[in-house]
Amino acid sequence: MQKRIKKLAHELSAEFLDIRHHLHRHPELSYQEYETSAYIKQKLKEWDIPFLEGIADTGIVAHIEGHKPNKKVIALRSDMDALPVQEENELAYKSQNKGVMHACGHDVHMTTLLGTAKILKQFSDAFEGTFKLIFQPGEERAPGGASLMIKDGALENPTPDAIIGMHVDPEIEIGNVGFFKPGISMASADEVFITVKGKGGHAATPHLTTDTILVASHIVVGLQQLISRNKDPFSPSVLSICSFNGGHTTNVIPKEVHLIGTFRALDEKWRYKAHELIQKEARAIAEGMGAEVDIEIPPGYPSLKNDEHLSKLTRTIADDFLNSENVMTIPKRMGGEDFAFYTREIPACFYRVGVGNSMKGISSHLHTPTFNVDEAAIEKSVGLMTYIGMELLKE
Repeated sequence: MQKRIKKLAHELSAEFLDIRHHLHRHPELSYQEYETSAYIKQKLKEWDIPFLEGIADTGIVAHIEGHKPNKKVIALRSDMDALPVQEENELAYKSQNKGVMHACGHDVHMTTLLGTAKILKQFSDAFEGTFKLIFQPGEERAPGGASLMIKDGALENPTPDAIIGMHVDPEIEIGNVGFFKPGISMASADEVFITVKGKGGHAATPHLTTDTILVASHIVVGLQQLISRNKDPFSPSVLSICSFNGGHTTNVIPKEVHLIGTFRALDEKWRYKAHELIQKEARAIAEGMGAEVDIEIPPGYPSLKNDEHLSKLTRTIADDFLNSENVMTIPKRMGGEDFAFYTREIPACFYRVGVGNSMKGISSHLHTPTFNVDEAAIEKSVGLMTYIGMELLKE
């Protein structure tokens, strides 16, 4: 079976590249993936793969049944959205949508799952069970398309026994894949919104105003100290204030200043304690300096938890497919990923596929305007996901 999968992935590799190029040319922002969804549905129809549409609006759930379809169900997932980034790569398939780019590699994720779907369909007489293929919107924006897919029943009728997801990684060289150690592997991700309010006025008479710029500055500094001095040193967390917006001229103290940022944590208990501390500290600083403050920290993505048994099993399968020297252990990440919502519902494994090639100069980081992949990784990615799925059905 492994030889058959590798052979077919190689024979279909040119088609996979065409799919990736189309998706890369036509990126769409989170929750706006209408053309992307239509393209995926077109491919599924061509390959005679049944699907449900309109889940979380643009989401799709396809099913490939083998013999005894109720025996076991394995879910495979891809995200579909792009980022508000203007592409700077000069490619024949460069993004045609101004200010929008697949700078996080979701075009490769979709190509991997579509390629896997095509191969699995051809092998449907060779396995027992069902594959559930989840194409989801909005990974890049709260509340996370995964959470919306789950609310709309993506994990029901039938409920998967396990779910597998992958992400491209330019820091891993092509031909290699990375697996996290079982357990908490990626951080929770919450957005922080703070508005400092006070009496604005002339910059020459600050004593007649509430200096919201100064208050906001103290809040930024105070929150950094708050996090560093209260968290468990063995459980990393990050608070980054990423925007400081107030005022519009040189001689007016504004009546409002807006701060926005992100808070990441690997420990769920500390995550919510930190929310309380952030709000308490910001209010105390503002009150002490004569200002008011509004704070919102809506719960975002939870930390991503890789199931111990499934992760070990999936890594063993990858060792077999790629050879163990090409399968590495990667450290925990402070980045967030809405795949975490699935990990809180059913056994899950999330891994990384190497797409970097330092010899070719393909090394730009995710979320940058020059991000790209060594496309030879796509054939390997499709083959690996297909083999993982087939082997998991046997367990």
